Amino acid sequence: MDKKIAFVASPTTEAEEACKLLKQRYPNVEPGDADILVALGGDGFMLETLHRNISKGQPIYGMNRGTVGFLLNGYCEDDLLERLDNAHEEKLRPLHMQVTTDSGVQQEAYAFNEVSLLRQTRQAANIEVSIDGKVRIECLTCDGCLVATPAGSTAYNLSAHGPILPIGSGVLALTPISAFRPRRWQGAVLRQDAQITLRVLDHYKRPVSAVADAHEVRNIAQVDISVATNKHATLLFDPDHNLEERILNEQFIP
Repeated sequence: MDKKIAFVASPTTEAEEACKLLKQRYPNVEPGDADILVALGGDGFMLETLHRNISKGQPIYGMNRGTVGFLLNGYCEDDLLERLDNAHEEKLRPLHMQVTTDSGVQQEAYAFNEVSLLRQTRQAANIEVSIDGKVRIECLTCDGCLVATPAGSTAYNLSAHGPILPIGSGVLALTPISAFRPRRWQGAVLRQDAQITLRVLDHYKRPVSAVADAHEVRNIAQVDISVATNKHATLLFDPDHNLEERILNEQFIP
């Protein structure tokens, strides 16, 4: 193992203590000088690390010092260099969210898990759904809806009863959140190259926010969502516990 390693940790006692122990045990450099980042924390911290390094291209090997740890490997202080040598790569392409607010301001953000639209008040949202320029639902009345990647399909998407998508399947999940009309619409599975437009109807009366992972934009009028083909992040996983296997296992959990 001749690659330079940097350790980064979430601001929790458990993660920071683990980071201190690993730095004492293994040669390490500052994150900007590293070939590989070892991230210590939970899934939220892993998403933060992915976003911070989206333009740097450093592979990230996560070890769980949080709660669920779906995007991370198990924590162990031993044999880290060997684990890094044997790790499998998984390239993740994020969603690109282009937002137009009700005042005409445009913003963009990226999401490795999902882009979600959420009602801001007690009133349900009314959303027009278009795919590749064609209106598919004139008015979806709901608490919101989301577009999930395969990596994010077991997170918020699964809680909203969306489908689990295998890694490498080349598809996205479009999932309603508490849909009232059309009452029986349960969502759609779309090709990865689909251009998705979600237009908020009555946006002054029924305001809606858009969230790309943890980045929120409020009072939106329209959101355009597509896969960012020019960006990717690389995650490293132990061979016996890779992301593809984890997502497959989720489909058989009772």
